[in-house]
Amino acid sequence: MPVIFEESDGIALIRIDGDVNIAMAAEMKELLVKALASGKPLHVSMANATELDVTALQLFYAAEREAAKSGVRLTLDDRVPEEILSAMTDGGFAKFQFQL
Repeated sequence: MPVIFEESDGIALIRIDGDVNIAMAAEMKELLVKALASGKPLHVSMANATELDVTALQLFYAAEREAAKSGVRLTLDDRVPEEILSAMTDGGFAKFQFQL
């Protein structure tokens, strides 16, 4: 499964492994909503991501906005692969506030 949600005492973690596209959108949205609802700081790891389509980027954008509105800290962990940074730029999402 390319989108993995883990929760510990102090944080919620969404880890992206591999490709995430429109076929995964519903599952990814469900996990992002669950992570934000926990009220814990949300960490997103994209170190093992290989591709995010515009649907995935839109979901992260919406999650970022919701986190800011609800006071949840959203942090991008790890190194972001160059392919993902390019997709963010190409999709108009180059200025995520939680970006490293």
